[in-house]
Amino acid sequence: MDTCTLGDLLDVVGGTGVRLHTAPAGLTAPVTEVLLHDAHAPLPRVPGALLLAVGVRAAAAGPLARAAAEAGMTGLVVRGPDGPTAEARTYGVALLSVAEDTAWHRAHLLLASAIGARPVPSTGGHDDLFALTDAIAAATGGAAAVEDPRRRILAYSTVPGQPVDEDRRQGILGLQVPADVENTEQYRELFAAAGPVRLPALRDGVLPRLAVAVRAGGETLGSVWVVDDGTLAADAEETLAQGASTAALLLLRARAARELARHRSSDLLRRVLDGTADPVTSAARLGVEGPVRVAAFALDEAGLPDAEQTGLRLLEVVRLRCEARYGRQACVLLDRVVYALLPAPGVRHRRLAEEIVARAGQALRVPVRAGLGEVVAGLGEAAGSRADADLVLRVLGPSLPVATVDEVRPRVTLLRLTEVLTERRELAEGSWRRVLAYDGEHGTDHARTLVCWFDAGCDIAAAARLLAVHPNTCRYRLKQVRRHVGIDLDDPDERLVLWLQLRVLAGLGPVGG
Repeated sequence: MDTCTLGDLLDVVGGTGVRLHTAPAGLTAPVTEVLLHDAHAPLPRVPGALLLAVGVRAAAAGPLARAAAEAGMTGLVVRGPDGPTAEARTYGVALLSVAEDTAWHRAHLLLASAIGARPVPSTGGHDDLFALTDAIAAATGGAAAVEDPRRRILAYSTVPGQPVDEDRRQGILGLQVPADVENTEQYRELFAAAGPVRLPALRDGVLPRLAVAVRAGGETLGSVWVVDDGTLAADAEETLAQGASTAALLLLRARAARELARHRSSDLLRRVLDGTADPVTSAARLGVEGPVRVAAFALDEAGLPDAEQTGLRLLEVVRLRCEARYGRQACVLLDRVVYALLPAPGVRHRRLAEEIVARAGQALRVPVRAGLGEVVAGLGEAAGSRADADLVLRVLGPSLPVATVDEVRPRVTLLRLTEVLTERRELAEGSWRRVLAYDGEHGTDHARTLVCWFDAGCDIAAAARLLAVHPNTCRYRLKQVRRHVGIDLDDPDERLVLWLQLRVLAGLGPVGG
């Protein structure tokens, strides 16, 4: 198995906020593991390790760089840009940094995952779990299985000749332990115990079990079970406890690999959405081919004290729902908006968005909106679909929390026209200003009358109804516009431009709109 080098590590974590300041020994220097600095314990000699400068300010980490060099370590990682670059060069260790606000456990997870990413197979460690269950089964003499905390079976032994019962057969077939009252009580007893527990048979035809919780740092990661037909080895409990320790390492490694894959996928999606990623390689890495659509989800942040944390929770809700629907899925949180890349054609995209909005709103206790962009031919056009979704979000409200761009096309078009007309001086000039100025000077309501007349298709009677005035009043006002403001209302181009400017620049929407 090849050793991970500093260059390999940077290839994996590139673009994640990890920065290399100096590498005196070059990028081929080996990187074996990541250590957390403990100021209260002597620095161990671990050749090839990266030392995280926990509890030490970047600017004051010079002595730590020397200590890392003396311990044979490859590099030092500090928080913030002001690390001891000169000292690192002097002592021959690499100096890397992470962002000032990065939690050390996050940095440890990212770097440790990257170091393990090269040799770990794409199965995410499940092959190793199956090998472990076989080893446990052979050593204890009973069929074994590893479960996660939600009672899903992650791996099971295949040692021939070992006795099994119907519960095990059904669990393996569905990769899920059936939920019932007796099972729940046994799991409660198991997770309350400090070590292996022997559990009696739940019913006739079912064998007893020997089980142990799998834990790491106080967190329950799952459990290991062995079928007990009465012939287990004398040291079965000790073997199972040792197996649980190994299972904890494998489950943590699998989790780290998944987190790293998600992080890299999110970073790639970020570049896809801003149009800077190569669409061909991105499609291969994200596992997306053909047409796609971007969905955008946002919180109603009015008065929300912890919007950033709630945004992260929204990301998890969106990711879980999309993964449940499509399997592997790319989602990212950008500027407090969660974007999801949805494979198309997908007539159920809107329904999925509605489900996410309802579930997220209930879980987060804050209104959520969802805008779906246009379906585009591939990732090369995903930035355009994202722009559509962003526009849709801006026109949504309590009465319409979810919409596709086609459903609100007139609204988003007017929104974009407002931006374009406002930005361009020559487009913002025109007769609409004279109308507003005349109204302001004389106390008239000619601008509103014109908008209602345009909205009514230039029908005097219909415009009068919108204004709640007599048709003659409406007719008189239009004559006054022609006479005093000098607008040719017989010119269709003049009418069109005046209508748009009054609507989007003066903000005179339809009556009741």
